[in-house]
Amino acid sequence: MPANTLDLVTELTLRRAAPADLQGVLTLLARTAGWLNGLGVRQWPAGGFPAGRIEPLIGEGVMYVLDAGEDAEDDSGVRVPAATIAVDGHADPEFWAPADRPGDALYVHKLAVSRLYSGQGLGEALLDWAALRAAVHGRPYLRLDCAKDNARLQSYYRRAGFRHVRTVDLPHRASGALFERDAPGTLPAESSHSRTPAVPVVPAPREGHAAQARRVLDITAHNELIEC
Repeated sequence: MPANTLDLVTELTLRRAAPADLQGVLTLLARTAGWLNGLGVRQWPAGGFPAGRIEPLIGEGVMYVLDAGEDAEDDSGVRVPAATIAVDGHADPEFWAPADRPGDALYVHKLAVSRLYSGQGLGEALLDWAALRAAVHGRPYLRLDCAKDNARLQSYYRRAGFRHVRTVDLPHRASGALFERDAPGTLPAESSHSRTPAVPVVPAPREGHAAQARRVLDITAHNELIEC
C-alpha cells in the first residue's frame, strides 16, 4: 500500500461538489449540526444551513465532498457524502483583522464528517489536504474558526497541527476561536504546475477498526483538486 493512503472500511472519492450534491450536503450538515447541538455546542444552527448558504460554495467550486457512492444513499435515495469541506480565500472580517494579513491563508469552512465514518481519520486527512492546497497556492497558512465554548473541538484542531491565535468574543456569534496551521514548508520536487504529489496522510490506527477489511482513500488520485 502506498505511503500516502488512508485506511478505510469503505472506498471513498474526493471531488468537487456539483449542483446535484446540494441535498446530500445539506443533509450531512443538518445531521452534524443536530448532533453538535445535542452536545450543547452552538457551532451551527440546530437545523443546519439553508440552501442559499451552500449553493454559492458549490457554484464557486470551493465545496468538496468525500463520496461513498451507492453506500451513501439514505432511505429517501439522497446520496449523503461521508464528509464535506469548503476551502477558499474568504477571511471572515468579524474575526480576521488586516494585521492578520488575511490574504496569507486559505480558510476552512463547513468541515463535517458523517457519524457513520467517525473515528477513521477523515477530518484529519481533509485538513492535511487543505494545508497542501494552501501551500501550492502560495498561502503560508491554513485557518479556521470554531465555537468559543467547544473545548473538545479546539483540542481536536490542536492535535491536527493548528495553534490558537485568539478568541474573538462577539455576542451574536457562537464561533470565534481562531486557529491556524502552517502550510507545508517544503513542497515535493515536481513543479506545482505539473503533477504535485500529495504529502503522506497516515493517521494513527483507530482502535476497533484494525480487524475490518480495508479499502483506501488515496489522496494522490486527486492532485488536480490541489492545484486548481
